[in-house]
Amino acid sequence: MKGYFYRLLHKYISLYCLSDNILMEISERKSPLESYFRGNYFNLKKDGLKDIKKADYVLLNGSLHYENDIQSYLENLSLHFQPKTRLMIVYYSSLWKPIVKLGTFLGLRSKTAEQNWISHEDMENFLLLSGFELVRNDQKVLLPIYIPLISNLINRYVAPLPLFKNLTLVNLSIAKLVYSEKKSPAKKPSVSIVVAARNEEGNIEEILRRIPKMGPHDELIFIEGHSKDKTWDKICSETKKYRGHLKIKNSQQDGKGKGDAVRKGFQMASNEILMILDADLTVPPEELPKFYKAIVEGKGEYINGSRLVYPMEKRAMRFFNILGNKFFAVAFSFVLGQRFKDTLCGTKVISRENYIQLSKSRKFFGDFDPFGDFDLIFGSARMGLKIVEVPIPYRERVYGDTNISRWRHGAILFAMLIFAARKIKFV
Repeated sequence: MKGYFYRLLHKYISLYCLSDNILMEISERKSPLESYFRGNYFNLKKDGLKDIKKADYVLLNGSLHYENDIQSYLENLSLHFQPKTRLMIVYYSSLWKPIVKLGTFLGLRSKTAEQNWISHEDMENFLLLSGFELVRNDQKVLLPIYIPLISNLINRYVAPLPLFKNLTLVNLSIAKLVYSEKKSPAKKPSVSIVVAARNEEGNIEEILRRIPKMGPHDELIFIEGHSKDKTWDKICSETKKYRGHLKIKNSQQDGKGKGDAVRKGFQMASNEILMILDADLTVPPEELPKFYKAIVEGKGEYINGSRLVYPMEKRAMRFFNILGNKFFAVAFSFVLGQRFKDTLCGTKVISRENYIQLSKSRKFFGDFDPFGDFDLIFGSARMGLKIVEVPIPYRERVYGDTNISRWRHGAILFAMLIFAARKIKFV
């Protein structure tokens, strides 16, 4: 019985902690999870906290139930954390307290003396008071004992559903350090802005003219994608004439789709921050400093544009596109465990360091995203990155026609959503 429960915990933790990540569990005794992990797993005692700086994830598996002073304990932990380190906390729902006591009485679990039964609101408050911020909280396990077929059906497909998730046993929280001015970079980082351009001949000059200065050595990377007009010729001619603050790089993509173009652009990038700007200029380039500020000031680690806050120009987005955006925003928020208002905005920002880490585990979700956006969204959510949306105005396209087919691409998005749900929500 115990083996089934810990196999479940191992599966949930491994969803976020990848095989090449270093996981350190703080436990004063041999952990039941130790035999399930291989390689980069370490069991730390409380007097070995100096080693935390090497960790990608630090795990507290139920240990907060026994702490006399949770706030002081977490505050002490925070002193040893690096900005990249994630705190992973497993704690149990107070609804299960009588059932847990019964299980102990019947010998189905080891006898322990839990003294704290913490609510979600209490946990978030403890984290905030201790220098952490909650990134996501998952609720798992309705049936902690193994019954063939039934346990898998209930824990995988029923437990994550609204209403049912409030009855689950296991809470798994992921937290990061709150941003501090003392930990901010000593110098301003520079930006690599990738523009995937297909049939955008009339917008190239405007893009070059309107992108504002953000970092000391910003670069603009045009990736042209098999255009039917003279987009490539325009890129070449305009960048030769350009005398502004940006370093320019140009290339033509090898494959098809915006996703392929974005990946090639990111491979060519040399700066600390990576940005995507759509070539259609429906998102004004003048808005990019807002994204830069959000990531540099530590407000978020993956910054996503949101076009659905401010009023948009009359023909900027068709009615069914708006409905589709709202549907996918709600669905992705449910699946990924972080709030989204607009998943389909093309303006997105991530650090180069996090993108490299994300790329290493891309095969987990598969390589079938033609847009490139969801590759970043899924990967960032799985890595436990803090996701923040920046509201922006959305303009009507001035030149050319959209490269998006709302029905065909909508069907692809829906298939990707179902696939992601099976990989990250219903596991």
